[in-house]
Amino acid sequence: MSELIVFFSRPGNNYVNGSIKNLSVGNTETAAKIIHEITGAEMFKLEPVKPYSSDYTECTKEAQAEQRSDARPEAKSYPDVSGCDVIYLGYPNWWGTMPMCVFTFLEKFNFAGKTIKPFCTHEGSGMGHSEADIKRLCSGAVVGKGLAIYGGDVSKSKSAIENWLKK
Repeated sequence: MSELIVFFSRPGNNYVNGSIKNLSVGNTETAAKIIHEITGAEMFKLEPVKPYSSDYTECTKEAQAEQRSDARPEAKSYPDVSGCDVIYLGYPNWWGTMPMCVFTFLEKFNFAGKTIKPFCTHEGSGMGHSEADIKRLCSGAVVGKGLAIYGGDVSKSKSAIENWLKK
C-alpha cells in the first residue's frame, strides 16, 4: 500500500494558545512530520504560487477574502497521487474549513478508490466542515474520520496521532 502525506502549512505569525507567536515551521507541518516519523510515508508540502502574508492578521484577511470569492489559488507544484492508496491530508482550519489552496489541489485529481485521512490544526474550531467539503470534492474516495489537533499542543500530540493512525 502506497501512502503520501500532502499538507499545507504556514510558518510566520500564528495564533497559539491565546497569543501571536512567530513559528519557523507551521503547526500543520509539525503534525505532518510526526505522521511521517510513524508511517514513513513520503511528504509533499503544498506551497501557493502567491504566498500568504506572514503577518497573522493580514493572512486571516487574505484567507477570508479567498473563501468569500471561492478562489482557487494555484500551488507551485502538485504531487503525483496516481499510485497512492492512502493520502494523509493536512491543513490548518481557516474560517471553518481548509485553506482554498487545498480545495485547488483536491479538484485537480481523481481520488476515486483512494482513502483520504484528513488532519487539521486549529485553535478551537476543530475540523469545522472540512470533512464534508473533502467528501463533496472527492467523490468515490473513502474519507476517514479526521483528526483535529489543537495547534498549541501539536508538538505533544504524537500519542493522539498514533491512535488516529491505528483506526
